[in-house]
Amino acid sequence: MSQRQRISSGSPYEQTVGYSRALRVGDRVMVSGTAPQRPDGNVDPDPGAQARRCFEIIGGALEEAGASLADVVRTRVFLVDAADFDPVSAVHGQVFGDVRPANTTVVVAALLDPRWKVEIELEAIVAPAPQAP
Repeated sequence: MSQRQRISSGSPYEQTVGYSRALRVGDRVMVSGTAPQRPDGNVDPDPGAQARRCFEIIGGALEEAGASLADVVRTRVFLVDAADFDPVSAVHGQVFGDVRPANTTVVVAALLDPRWKVEIELEAIVAPAPQAP
């Protein structure tokens, strides 16, 4: 079995709930559902800004796992309001225009914090490092 590399965001919920911001196993990196909250607890009310914040957090987790947004193969976007699809999708397109991962976007009844309009999770596959001859 491959070794697990756990990436933490420092959230107090990680220990309580028992999860990691991201997890790398072999060449796969899975990033947990990521909310648009800033370290000071603030949340921008704009759905596009929220999506950008999610990708900032996700990008940091991927980097720590030895991956990048260019390695992403799957995204899942959770929206509270279908009317936010256009601004959130525009940001997704800016981030992944050339990568074009598989994507699912769903509208849900609510997210954990009523200020959150979007939550994003994803998966990446990292090319293995070249082996020495």
